[in-house]
Amino acid sequence: MAIPPPSSLTVPDGFTLHTENTSHILLPSNNEAFLNPVQEFNRDLSVAAISVWSEELNRTREERWRQSRKRKLEKTEKMPAPDRKRPKVDEAVVQENAPAVAVKAEVEEAADAASGSDPATRAKETEVMICPICPLNAVPFFTTALQYRPHKIVILEALSATGLRSIRYAKEIPLVRSACPAMTRNVELNGLGGTATGGNEQGAEPAGKVWVNEGDARALMYSHSSDSERNRVDVIDLDPYGTAAPFIDAAVQCVTDGGLLCVTCTDLAVLATNNYPEKCYSNYGGVSVKAEYSHEAALRLVLHTISTSAARYGRYIQPLLSLSIDFYVRLFVRVQTAPIEVKKVASKTSVYYVCSGCQSFHEQPLGRMTERVNDRSGNTTVLYKTHVGPPVSEKCPECGSSLHIAGPMWNGPIHDSHFVGRILEHLAGNEDKYGTSTRMKGMLTVAKEELSAPFYFTPSRVASFFHCTCPSLDEVASALLHAGHQVSRSHAAPGSLKTTATRRVLHDVYRSWVNTHPVKLEKILPNSPARVLLQQEPSFEANFTSHPLTVTQSSKVKLVRYQQNPTPNWGPATKAESGIKGKRQDRDVE
Repeated sequence: MAIPPPSSLTVPDGFTLHTENTSHILLPSNNEAFLNPVQEFNRDLSVAAISVWSEELNRTREERWRQSRKRKLEKTEKMPAPDRKRPKVDEAVVQENAPAVAVKAEVEEAADAASGSDPATRAKETEVMICPICPLNAVPFFTTALQYRPHKIVILEALSATGLRSIRYAKEIPLVRSACPAMTRNVELNGLGGTATGGNEQGAEPAGKVWVNEGDARALMYSHSSDSERNRVDVIDLDPYGTAAPFIDAAVQCVTDGGLLCVTCTDLAVLATNNYPEKCYSNYGGVSVKAEYSHEAALRLVLHTISTSAARYGRYIQPLLSLSIDFYVRLFVRVQTAPIEVKKVASKTSVYYVCSGCQSFHEQPLGRMTERVNDRSGNTTVLYKTHVGPPVSEKCPECGSSLHIAGPMWNGPIHDSHFVGRILEHLAGNEDKYGTSTRMKGMLTVAKEELSAPFYFTPSRVASFFHCTCPSLDEVASALLHAGHQVSRSHAAPGSLKTTATRRVLHDVYRSWVNTHPVKLEKILPNSPARVLLQQEPSFEANFTSHPLTVTQSSKVKLVRYQQNPTPNWGPATKAESGIKGKRQDRDVE
């Protein structure tokens, strides 16, 4: 929701003022910097996700801090009295000749007050230290009140044009610490402080809350990728014009342990089609899918790239939220360091055999994990081995069509339902702060309920394979639920479903549907895959009566799940001019 700019702002000639939420930027008329207003949803979602992630980070750090204080206190109590050291304190009040009972009551009152404070902003802990010179150590010596100081995160937006995203991060995310001419101008317009034109020196503290760097984004990230955690940054945002592949290697090294990596890729012509398989492989290390679920495959290809890049440095990823939105994909991934988890990457990576006729898919994982229990000790050892294959013959067992290979790509969950739920809670209390809150609520609600199993399907598309009338979304979902399988919606396409059932089971549901809604076989060609699908008998009789579990949280409320065209001509705008063409023209005139 845009807030009107203050009257003190003056717009110079040749510029227009653009306002988004609480931030204001100046857009030059000569297309000096690129801005896509449609990406407001992307920026709103990023602000909400990073805000929730920073709250969870501080909650975890506070818990570790409390446990550390508790261990130190227990260790101190076990030590002999003469060996105890007086700790560093924030506040010290010497209790002279005070009864132990009275001091204990004061300490309990202070502890009660501390437990009632807001844990997200400040934690207090009160301790009683025993004077080593008092007889039998019976009289308390002093009390200390220690405070947990919230960790303020550092965000690195590696690729920016106008600086709008960083300005919004600095103004709207509470725990933030700290196109260059266009960015500098807009940072100063919002009163966010110092800028620079060269590379940031290692360990140097920026002068303001938003610090502008003009240079190679990869070099900047590599300069922060040393083994020292202090030198790394908490959040990295990659939002390029096109693919983020050239920047991922530097990003997974630059982000701190447990940090957040936000990635946008707008090259869906490569990721979500099969027109450029060689380009998709060179960028993402996998081949794209030619099927209706290509947009989910695009998400899994990008996750595969991030996962394999992180694994080279003993790090692994945890996808928190992965969305296919309009003409791009947006992913929020937590990066952590644990060599033992890196061994599981092969088991979370698969190649898929995709049918060119009925779009059935067959998964071929690259690795597998087995557990071996020691008979004597009872300890369990995890063994990592290669997977057997292939899972299917050279022709599709369903319709007899040819199979094409897609991947390798990520085969694990693409969302963390708990994290998505936390964003929805944050959104419920801050709806007036986001101009696209209605769509955010709809898409996040669907993503929270979405199954982790790949891939989605649309009933109308499957019905086209059988040349039959299309059953309703509720009828297909009910039939699968009655058969004992799970069903959910997918955020990636309107009217889509995801299920734990195999494609064979799904086709049996449609064969049962055809038994009551006959197909005119004389209108189907003899060599059509539809004839092969229809010739097979269903293994069970599907029940199409309405199932109660088809009514989910997202279906109870009318939500905006998918983007409607905001303007007559929308989508990726033209790339900002580099200025080289103008310089050449000026040189030719001279």
